[in-house]
Amino acid sequence: MKQVIVGLGEALWDCLPEGKKIGGAPANFAFHAGQFGHDTIAISAVGTDGLGTETLAKFDSMNVHYVMPRVDFPTGTVNVTLDAAGIPTYEIKEGVAWDNIPFTPEIEEIAKTTRAVCFGSLAQRNKVSRETIQKFLDSTPMDCLKIFDINLRQHFYGKEIITNSLKQCNVLKINDDEIKIVADMFGWQGLSFEDTCWLLLGKYNLDIVVLTCGTNGSYVFAPNTLSFQETPKVEVADTVGAGDSFTGTFTAAILSGMPITEAHKIAVEASAFVCTKNGAMPILPQHILERVK
Repeated sequence: MKQVIVGLGEALWDCLPEGKKIGGAPANFAFHAGQFGHDTIAISAVGTDGLGTETLAKFDSMNVHYVMPRVDFPTGTVNVTLDAAGIPTYEIKEGVAWDNIPFTPEIEEIAKTTRAVCFGSLAQRNKVSRETIQKFLDSTPMDCLKIFDINLRQHFYGKEIITNSLKQCNVLKINDDEIKIVADMFGWQGLSFEDTCWLLLGKYNLDIVVLTCGTNGSYVFAPNTLSFQETPKVEVADTVGAGDSFTGTFTAAILSGMPITEAHKIAVEASAFVCTKNGAMPILPQHILERVK
């Protein structure tokens, strides 16, 4: 079986002002990493309802490979409102299918051949999916890239989940709002963003910490490496999925052997492009895709 890149967690519909669009951070990640030619799989769960059928049909139409067992819970939806700058606010429905992802033999077999997996905190809000994510991570090869894209949403996180995830990952992706929350949670008030990232890198023996700061640029920290990239100025349609496109592109570039600084640069370009489009999964332009070999 081929080695694969996996997005593990929520698959849902973002209900935007202009209509509903397929999304969920792990599915977005898998879609974008797959645009660079990697074999990718989105792992989640959908309901036995009509929206579940529509979800799978949509992924089929987009050539997104998936393993999404159908469970007796409604397919996930999120009401998304946008402010004047296109920044989203989310109302995330609870008790849905992706809260109840089963750890099936098929999913366990995929874990054993996973080259990189991206997971977050949101899909760990419920015990069933949390245990599936933990078992999946435990079943991956020793050299697997395990990316914790922290994705703090509403009240669906806690110190225990974050701490356990930091212990299980080797790459952390976090934004400037989330790093304030984490620093306060761990009693690290008064540290700069940069010092907090170095502390996280060392304390949890991470290979890479990615910090995104919206229009104020982004940073990548690694042992003996610090990369900074300014955020390109673009006409923003919405920022839904921009961070996931960053993570998917960065992962694809790193796995292709690109240096951190180059992988960072192309990830920023991909993310800026996604901001110019509505929804989380636009097709990236050829000039970006051709940069990652």
